[in-house]
Amino acid sequence: MTDFPDRLLAGYRNFMNGRYSDESDRYRALAETGQKPHTLVIACCDSRSAPETIFDCGPGELFVVRNVANMVPPYEPDSQFHATSAALEYAVQVLKIRNIVVMGHGRCGGIQAALDPSTEPLSPGDFIGRWMSLVRPAAEQIQNNAFMTPAERQTALERVSIRNSIANLQTFPFVKNRGEEGGLSIHGAWFDISTGELWVMNSKGDFVRPDLDEPPIEAEQASA
Repeated sequence: MTDFPDRLLAGYRNFMNGRYSDESDRYRALAETGQKPHTLVIACCDSRSAPETIFDCGPGELFVVRNVANMVPPYEPDSQFHATSAALEYAVQVLKIRNIVVMGHGRCGGIQAALDPSTEPLSPGDFIGRWMSLVRPAAEQIQNNAFMTPAERQTALERVSIRNSIANLQTFPFVKNRGEEGGLSIHGAWFDISTGELWVMNSKGDFVRPDLDEPPIEAEQASA
């Protein structure tokens, strides 16, 4: 086993001398009383789109599950391993989160692979290929659209995939029931890495820019 990465140790040192030192009371309270995050964010593994950074959230505010291309599979209670479904179940049933946000982003490698029919498996297991088959029907329609540029096709599938995941969320009985009771709201968002722009999905399924001219919300108020 090799030595732990120096960059991570340096970052941890800065964390202990900075953020942890400033918020040590909050960390201790979270350790004693447990977590009560208000929102589950289903995001991509991509290192450029970290939800805690984008939404400027502190410890205990977000329950985050990240996977390739921020996708939610349909409800399948079988003998297979379902990491995203397990996290969703825990967030809704145990943590009683009040919001679910499916957050995609621009220039997603998984979406790019789904749009390229010539993509070769990275390993005999083809784990990414099987995972991205969740959006294969939409990808096949979009990749054959000659009126769109490659960049437009990529953005289109990134956003369609978010809507697809939101539809799959509704196949989970505990999500559907909580939503019908009024205790859970579901949202879609798309983050542009190059510009920092956040687009949110409205009730019609369109992605729009939120109004950022409103007064900022204090952290305690936002997490209430």
